[in-house]
Amino acid sequence: MIQAQTLDFLKELVDNNNREWFQANKERYDKARENLIELTTSLISKVHQIDPGVSADLDPKKSVMRIYRDIRFSKNKTPYKNNFGVSIPSHGLKLGGVEYYLQIQPGKCFIAGGYWMPEAEHLKAIRQEIDYNAADLKKIIDEPGFVKLFGEFRKQEQLKTVPRDYNADNENIELLKLKSFVVFHPLTDKEVQSATAAEDIAGLCSKIYPLNVFLKNAIG
Repeated sequence: MIQAQTLDFLKELVDNNNREWFQANKERYDKARENLIELTTSLISKVHQIDPGVSADLDPKKSVMRIYRDIRFSKNKTPYKNNFGVSIPSHGLKLGGVEYYLQIQPGKCFIAGGYWMPEAEHLKAIRQEIDYNAADLKKIIDEPGFVKLFGEFRKQEQLKTVPRDYNADNENIELLKLKSFVVFHPLTDKEVQSATAAEDIAGLCSKIYPLNVFLKNAIG
């Protein structure tokens, strides 16, 4: 479970996003990060039981993403993220790709899954799988319980034009035009602070699991 102190730290960081404040509150940050590592440890264990592709050897410390922002090419020069992110890959130890992703941010927590902005080779493979086996994907994303939890899968960022090698009259063109293949489910601050948070979040990951299987099969 996420401690109230962890959320309090993130709330205060929003108004004090500078190195001086962060260094003065480094001990609070370390405790907040340790809190998240504890939750991540439990979550990895539970999700591994749902999705065997999630390695039981995944290091929870590495799954918790850095709070330091890369500001080299950004107009926003604030040095720190105002959230904690957790990446749990659905295949091996490398973060990113097909994954489960947890974000802890006061008032904006969520659990997500799928594949965000696939690299070109993987995007091509996923589109090919959709073209060949769209019925399998639609069975997952159009299931009423799935839609209730995650909304309309097709309402993600799409290409403005028809992707290369496909025709505009393809019956699955709305899926083929997608740039990402992800789902999100919001979590309240109360839910992430619950004693059953890891179990509850893992339960949501079990609903994402069939989508991740489809995507993993697509990219081999």
